[in-house]
Amino acid sequence: MENKITLGIIFGGVSSEHDISCISAKGIISNLDFNKYNVVLLGITKQGKWYIFNDDINLLPEDKWLTSKSLIPAFISPDADIHGIVTSRGEIIRLDAVFPVLHGKNGEDGTIQGLFQLAQIPFVGCDATSSGVCMDKAVTNAVADAFGIEQAKWCAINQYEYTENGDAMLDDAIEKLGFPIFVKPANAGSSVGISKAHNKDELVKAMEIALKEDKKAVLEEFIDGFEVECAVMGNNRPVAAEVGQIIAAAEFYDFDAKYNNPQSELHIPAEIPEEKRNQVREYAIKAYKALSCEGMARVDFFVTRDDGRVLLNEVNTIPGQTPISMYPKLFEAIGVPYSELIDRLISLALERGGKI
Repeated sequence: MENKITLGIIFGGVSSEHDISCISAKGIISNLDFNKYNVVLLGITKQGKWYIFNDDINLLPEDKWLTSKSLIPAFISPDADIHGIVTSRGEIIRLDAVFPVLHGKNGEDGTIQGLFQLAQIPFVGCDATSSGVCMDKAVTNAVADAFGIEQAKWCAINQYEYTENGDAMLDDAIEKLGFPIFVKPANAGSSVGISKAHNKDELVKAMEIALKEDKKAVLEEFIDGFEVECAVMGNNRPVAAEVGQIIAAAEFYDFDAKYNNPQSELHIPAEIPEEKRNQVREYAIKAYKALSCEGMARVDFFVTRDDGRVLLNEVNTIPGQTPISMYPKLFEAIGVPYSELIDRLISLALERGGKI
């Protein structure tokens, strides 16, 4: 087949979610139609070194790819004329599109999206502004408030404020939110650095944990509810897939419960009434539009046990693509196989084009 699309897939990254990214990349590559794409794999180490990787994709998990003799130092140039990769040998590889499979910081926060925008290369997913807004939970919450999207009560505390006046700020948060309080780094993913505090001593420890991951923490009231997720795809006319539900093995769906504990259960569709699932889908599209998302996002909600309110939890702009990840499974549930989903996401990137 002539006129194949030259697709760059970027994985790894300087992030606490580096290892998950490598597994997601393997998932995507395993489902690509190589009759349609010339694929160039670009790996970023935990230290921030970039390499072209051209070897067995089974080496991707656990960073075994770093042992490959195929590695060539290379990077994406911000120069729009180059429109792609420059290698250490001085070769230029022009890219038609990029699929960043980078979770968390330095991949999902608008940094690398800004590079693609400078290079004018079409890419899968949200632009730099939307990615940055969705990555920062405090900014996401502020935008949701502005658009009248209901969510848990919350407040944010940055490291400087906490150092200066932490005790008083925690007292204010306790008065506003009550216990238990969830404490999250404002910028991190895969539930990294999240704690549930039941008293002030635990709250102090939770702040320490969160502020190791980021310079700002978000504190939220505890919601007694079901955790549900909705996959959304599209540019101007986004569509919502099925709604899934997580039943965490741990007290809440932390990193370990998400990736290491086989007792965590995923239910597709979610075990809530159909009219409530439809409401979640409607709210997911509302949040997606409010946050200027494009391409794809997974929008997570709580549905309260007592009165069935649908509350926004967070928006994930590069959702996981591992074998247990919800995003592809939720589209499979409405009849979109994984390989077709990837084709559609790349088509959406090309439709938007490189000039944003």
